[in-house]
Amino acid sequence: MARYIFITGGVVSSLGKGLASAALGALLQARGYTVRLRKLDPYLNVDPGTMSPTQHGEVFVTDDGAETDLDLGHYERFTGRPATKQDNITTGRIYQEIIAKERRGDYLGGTVQVIPHVTNHIKEFVLEGNEAYDFVLVEIGGTVGDIEGLPFFEAIRQLGNDLPRGHAVYVHLTLLPYIPTAGELKTKPTQHSVKELRSIGIQPNILLCRADRELPREERRKLALFCNVRETAVIEALDVDTIYDVPRAYHEAGLDREVLAAFGIEPAPKPDMGRWNSVSEHIHNPEGEVTIAIVGKYTGLKDAYKSLIEALSHGGIANRVRVKLDWIESEIFEGGDPAPYLEHVNGILVPGGFGQRGAEGKILAARFARERNVPYFGICFGMQMAVIEAARSLAGIGAANSTEFGETTDPVVGLMTEWMRGNELETRKQGGDLGGTMRLGAYKARLREGSKIAQIYGSAEISERHRHRYEVNTAYRECLEAKGMLFAGTSPDGLLPETVELTNHPWFIGVQYHPELKSRPFEPHPLFASFIAAAKAQSRLV
Repeated sequence: MARYIFITGGVVSSLGKGLASAALGALLQARGYTVRLRKLDPYLNVDPGTMSPTQHGEVFVTDDGAETDLDLGHYERFTGRPATKQDNITTGRIYQEIIAKERRGDYLGGTVQVIPHVTNHIKEFVLEGNEAYDFVLVEIGGTVGDIEGLPFFEAIRQLGNDLPRGHAVYVHLTLLPYIPTAGELKTKPTQHSVKELRSIGIQPNILLCRADRELPREERRKLALFCNVRETAVIEALDVDTIYDVPRAYHEAGLDREVLAAFGIEPAPKPDMGRWNSVSEHIHNPEGEVTIAIVGKYTGLKDAYKSLIEALSHGGIANRVRVKLDWIESEIFEGGDPAPYLEHVNGILVPGGFGQRGAEGKILAARFARERNVPYFGICFGMQMAVIEAARSLAGIGAANSTEFGETTDPVVGLMTEWMRGNELETRKQGGDLGGTMRLGAYKARLREGSKIAQIYGSAEISERHRHRYEVNTAYRECLEAKGMLFAGTSPDGLLPETVELTNHPWFIGVQYHPELKSRPFEPHPLFASFIAAAKAQSRLV
């Protein structure tokens, strides 16, 4: 039977519960165990699909088409296990499902309440489908004390009693702030956080303490005494240079050992840390550096591009180079020359996005890359802007544009109204709901034999994750291909363009999907590995 590890957070948000959960999952895997990670989000949105990236960060998309929290990206990158729609649930989805049951009469006339109906729904979600796993790690979003999170904390408290003895462990992540005037780390915020957790019936087994310096023995003893945990269960989580050092750092601090001890698993199986040692060695000992310009519209919040940042890092690992990112707000190009901002870079990446703001700046970035032979990688919206640029500049279609921005006489990019998902026809219409209505999840594509992208993948058939509702119009394919923009990849039925590339350019590729979602530090995505290799070659020419 699976054992359950519940990860909660205190003191402040953004301490890194998702990263801690992912790292702990990786450490348990290193000891030979199978793991599953799940995320409980207290917000009322059904999913993060309609949230602004500047509020919530990126939306991570699973193979089965779920729009989920970005922490699931950490889970996948660290464990290599693909997440599903059953690994993330929100308060909004819980209430949506409960109300649907109530309307059907499933509760037989009873009064529907938070306890037991909401908490039972949460428990059912946590426990479902875990037969094949040794450990299930469950992260609770938000911070202890948040009113939104109370049903989730109550549910995991109940699970501590529902599960067999010794099958539930609680890990609480907190912050130990350093006060310069006092010259010491302060334990009081953590004490209060644990007091809040204990007041709702949860006694943490392990404290994972974020700090920017080593935790002195006296502070460790004080935390153990006042928070009612073993002294060995007070684990310091120090700042590290890269997130891929976290598994090794937590292992050296004793986190995985203490978790297994809390379950009574002693002596614990010896871990194999070879994978993480290798990744860390490649990151800390690069053989060069490349600069990549990310021309986007959400550059004020880097979490909006979390998977993209990591995939570029993985490309650097594959090529033994450090990847330096130059963040450029695309709007600054509009009405001006992008050259002063881009002349020094070794590659240009235009990521996904929505809406007209900054679109013309992205088009100018694509033009600069095309004309100057700078490696260009366009992802989703970035591919569409590259196609519009080619239509305007190469094919002479001056009014080329996207219907996403309004009516146009030359809709080179247009709204998809129907497409095939397996053997089923999916349909959408203008003005419909925004949430969950895009082309979402994994779809297969066929790559043209002899194309650059087919050579990069080493295969003529691929499967990649999508999140978009606009598509390049195949009516313009013939005139664009005549000017050197090859439609190298399409959907299996040949109707939807999936990739484009310039035949007379060192490296100019656009993809309609999001390859960054499937990249791993120990298995970099081939497109990112190839893009960074091209940027590395470019750096030697400068």
